[in-house]
Formats: sequence, C-alpha cells, structure tokens
Amino acid sequence: MIFPTDETKPIYIQIAEWIEAEILKGHLLPGERVYSQYKLADRFTINPATAAKGLTKLAEEGVLYDKRGMGKFVAEHAREMVIHKRKTHTLKKMVTDLVQEAERLELSEAELFHLIEDEIKGRGNGE
Repeated sequence: MIFPTDETKPIYIQIAEWIEAEILKGHLLPGERVYSQYKLADRFTINPATAAKGLTKLAEEGVLYDKRGMGKFVAEHAREMVIHKRKTHTLKKMVTDLVQEAERLELSEAELFHLIEDEIKGRGNGE
C-alpha cells in the first residue's frame, strides 16, 4: 500500500496521525503492540527512519510506550489522549481556517451554520 501523502504535512506526522486514527477506530487497543518502523516502512513504502520518527512522536506524547526489546505499545488512555489532542488542536485549527475562509467569501454566520447543518444532516443519510 502506498501512503496517501498530504503535501502540507511531513510524512512522519502523517504516520503518527494514521496510528492515531487506528487507535480511534479501535483497531489498536491499549496494551497492544504497534507496527514496527520496518513494517510501517514496508506497508507505506517509506524510509524506516521516517516511520520511526512518527512512532517516537507518539511515544513522546504518551500515546505509545516502549517495552525494551519488544517495541512500542498503545498506552492505557491513548484513545482519550488522541481525542483531547484532536479536539483542542486539530479541530480548533480546522474551525479557525473555516471561519477565515467564510469571512473571505463574505458568508454570514447564518450561512456558515447552515452549511455545517447541511453537512451534518447529509451524514445521517449515508452521503
């Protein structure tokens, strides 16, 4: 599988975000061993050092922890940590960007809220 790159983010960040998504989906549970840097490198056709940097980032944040000689594992409260981080940083930035774009397009608050409501309602219809 070739990694779907986002040109605006370094690959190691994308690797970290992919692992976070796996934790949020329940594909990686607390105490489970995470893919090694070599497995990630092979899976996404990237340099193992880049994969290691993504794993290290999550370990520094406490989402993963090391078991000496065994690899990295999902921390007990990893899911909650990822949710908190994404709410306070990722989602906040997205909302800021959305509001700035709406201002550039001269959308009123009501128009912006209507667009958001339509998107939410559309999700319930399988769109």
